[in-house]
Amino acid sequence: MSEDLVRNRKALHNYHVEQTWEAGIALQGTEVKSLRAGQGQLQDAYVDAVSGELWLKQAHISPFEKGSWTNHETLRPRKLLLRKAEILKIIKAVDRKGYTLVPLAIYLNDKGLIKVKIALAMGKDSASKKEALKERDAKREMDRIRKGDHD
Repeated sequence: MSEDLVRNRKALHNYHVEQTWEAGIALQGTEVKSLRAGQGQLQDAYVDAVSGELWLKQAHISPFEKGSWTNHETLRPRKLLLRKAEILKIIKAVDRKGYTLVPLAIYLNDKGLIKVKIALAMGKDSASKKEALKERDAKREMDRIRKGDHD
């Protein structure tokens, strides 16, 4: 059972998710401590392919409270760790028209390692977003009626 440290809540609202992968991430010690304390944010983050490597960019990890001069830079690019064949497959998928890589969550896996869940996604237009909101509201209403909590 994995425990989410940081979740990108807007990603599922803004994108149609096609496929997901689990990637390791190269972090400094103070970054690990900050993430375990819940001091991270993926709201504006994205994954970029540079020279055959995947990098997590614009992910905000706050400086560790009890850190000193060894504290990390909050928005520095962080390397994602995957097998070379998997990286090439992901880059090839992103090269198709309209696709992007979006981080969905940073979490602790069963072994206590910090992982990033990344998704191959396509942006939604505003009509799809409105439709998704309507469906969600209708589902909530049906659940409320089923439970007997109607007014």
